[in-house]
Amino acid sequence: MSPNKVTIQKAEMTDAAVLLDFSKTTFFDFFGPLNEVANMEAYSSVAFTSQKILTELINPDSEFYFAMLDNEVAGYLKLNFNDAQTEFKDENAMEIERIYVSRQHHKKRIGQQLLDFAVETATKKQFEYVWLGVWEHNANAIGFYQHNGFEVFSSHEFFLGDDKQTDLLMKKVLN
Repeated sequence: MSPNKVTIQKAEMTDAAVLLDFSKTTFFDFFGPLNEVANMEAYSSVAFTSQKILTELINPDSEFYFAMLDNEVAGYLKLNFNDAQTEFKDENAMEIERIYVSRQHHKKRIGQQLLDFAVETATKKQFEYVWLGVWEHNANAIGFYQHNGFEVFSSHEFFLGDDKQTDLLMKKVLN
């Protein structure tokens, strides 16, 4: 199957409402069936607020991008640099904090195009490596990242509501 070519465009402040809605929807689509409702709601009440999205959008060390397919948002990506990185704050690294594709656009290689864009961005900015965190029970995502040259190098605990979970930290060295 040939890939559906997406247009990747940077999200702006005027896109905050669309970004918030898409972020929350894709997060619940992916993780809602695998977690307790109370924990999803507790996390959502902090992670998916207008103020949080606006704060992230104005941070000069974070960038959001939409994957557009047929004039509709099909996926999105969040990249962090410098102090915006959630874990290491390594000036020689870039974090992919979020990469999501809507349920109706799965199997169209949109996630691959977003990941390729992220790696190209890190390469252009001359970072030594790109890294990300992925839930230890998300075997499909782990396999996808491994297929793209990422290797597990650490882990950290993550709270979804009151449920302590583990994210694997994966990185890809760029040169």
